[in-house]
Amino acid sequence: YKLFAYDVINQRLNLAASMLASLIQEKGYRVLPIPTSGTIDHDRICGAFSHKLGARLCGFGWIGKSCLLITPENGPRVRWVSILTDAPLQPAGEEIMESQCGECTACADICPANAIKGRIFTEDEPREMRYDALNCEAYLNSLISAGKPSVCGMCLYVCPHGRK
Repeated sequence: YKLFAYDVINQRLNLAASMLASLIQEKGYRVLPIPTSGTIDHDRICGAFSHKLGARLCGFGWIGKSCLLITPENGPRVRWVSILTDAPLQPAGEEIMESQCGECTACADICPANAIKGRIFTEDEPREMRYDALNCEAYLNSLISAGKPSVCGMCLYVCPHGRK
C-alpha cells in the first residue's frame, strides 16, 4: 500500500508539478514547485510549506479535526502538491470553507496513536493543540519495529465526508 498509494503517487505528483512549473516559467513567471513531502523541521515534523493550508486558502476544502484538508467531493482522501508563482492565475476554488466536522470525532476515536485531539481548526491555534505529530510518528515507527508496513490512514478511512 505504501509503495503504490503513497510513494508512486508522490513521484507522479512531483513530476506533474515540475512539468507545469516549467510551462509557467517558459511564460516568464517565477515558480517554486513544492514537493509532496519532505520534513525540514524534525522537532515539529513539518515541511517548508503546508499544502493543506494552501489548499484551504484556495477554497478547496477545510481543515478537519484530523488536521487533514477535507474536500466536499473526496473528504480527506486527496493528495497535494503545490506550485508557488507570480503568474496571474484565476482562482479555481470557492471562498475559504469553515469546518463541516461539527460534533463528529470519528477520526480522533479511531486513531491508534491518540494523535488526533478532536478539536476544530482555528487559524490562531498551533497544530499541536489539535494533532500530536510526534505520537503519530512514534506509532508508525512501532509498526516498522514490528516488521509491519508503516502506514495507518484510519482517519482517512473513517471520515464520513466525501464517501461515494
